[in-house]
Amino acid sequence: MKIKNIPFSPPDITDLEIEEVVNTLKSGWITTGPKTKEFEKQISKYVGVNRAVALNSATSGMELVLRILGIGPGDEVITSAYTYTASASIIEHVGAKIILIDTAPDSYEMDYEQLEKAINKNTKLIIPIDLAGIMCDYEKIFEIVKRKKHIFQPITKLQEKINRVMVMADAAHAFGASQNGKNCGQVADFTVFSFHAVKNLTTSEGGAVVWRNDLGLNDDEIYQEFMLYSLHGQSKDALTKNEKGSWEYDIIYPGYKYNMTDITASLGLIQLKRYSQLLSRRHEIIEKYNEGLRELNISVLTHKAESNTSSGHLYFVRIPGLNEETRNQFILKMAELGVSTNVHYKPLPMFTAYQNLGFDIKNYPNAFNMYKNEITLPLQTLLNDEDVEYVINAFKIVYKKIIKI
Repeated sequence: MKIKNIPFSPPDITDLEIEEVVNTLKSGWITTGPKTKEFEKQISKYVGVNRAVALNSATSGMELVLRILGIGPGDEVITSAYTYTASASIIEHVGAKIILIDTAPDSYEMDYEQLEKAINKNTKLIIPIDLAGIMCDYEKIFEIVKRKKHIFQPITKLQEKINRVMVMADAAHAFGASQNGKNCGQVADFTVFSFHAVKNLTTSEGGAVVWRNDLGLNDDEIYQEFMLYSLHGQSKDALTKNEKGSWEYDIIYPGYKYNMTDITASLGLIQLKRYSQLLSRRHEIIEKYNEGLRELNISVLTHKAESNTSSGHLYFVRIPGLNEETRNQFILKMAELGVSTNVHYKPLPMFTAYQNLGFDIKNYPNAFNMYKNEITLPLQTLLNDEDVEYVINAFKIVYKKIIKI
């Protein structure tokens, strides 16, 4: 077997993206400006919502949602123990209490029974994780929220407007997913996407926030809040200030520096034009993996079902009987054959930062069991069919060595 080099998730950048970025560089305007505003319009059109906010990361977007909702000290925010740190660190950033929920047995999603029990008068927000690009069971989440509505205690006018525990989807993986006829971004109250370098659609670094059309919110006011928070609380953005005689501005409150630039938005505009083809290719690769690995005793995620279609972001494999040590050996053996793999995710209570906050992985046995034998295979649109077949064959070779069949 001739060794090939299969990287895990390189960005799929063509000459079209490069030309657009060059045009922006030559335009004389490279920070937040017309390209960023156009990208926001195209995101909202694609998702099917009234407005979108483009920012420098999904993490920034999630934190600003919490701040705009008025969540802070004394409040509790619930999320999954099985996620990347950004889903929980933003709760700490605003001074609220992090409540981590174990996954359900043999599931990557939160245990919804535990979720319901965790909601109390201090709970303001739930952050479900659309892991691997597969949307969570939002019907069940909103049923729980409805049952708990009577104990919700709003503090701000915006909380009074929604008047229940709010739901913000960490959809870092899920741009382009759908559920029951609705796009990701139309289901949760607020939805935050990532456009990081390894994501399906990349702006190198970046993210976006959208919110549902039916919440009764003033879209212009919400958008303006994001603009203020993301640019130091400054009353005029750089493009407006640049107009002749329009230098003067006010600082409404001490804000942050979370804006997206026109350079990165240029990437996003072209990526979005190509996105239907990128999604299609991802699902082709998923089908090839499914078929090629069907004979093995493994567990994989369902990316297409009658009422759900994922964004095809990650291909998870779980191998029954593997412990952490053996799983890590499997990953090393794959690397020896030139195939880069990954693990999604190490549960948060296993990290020093969350242990220092009082979390213990012993209290999250289901999350640990999902993690200990999980391997993520390369799923990226630069793979050709020969590459995919190589990954399948490499996996089978290592499987037979490790499992000894």
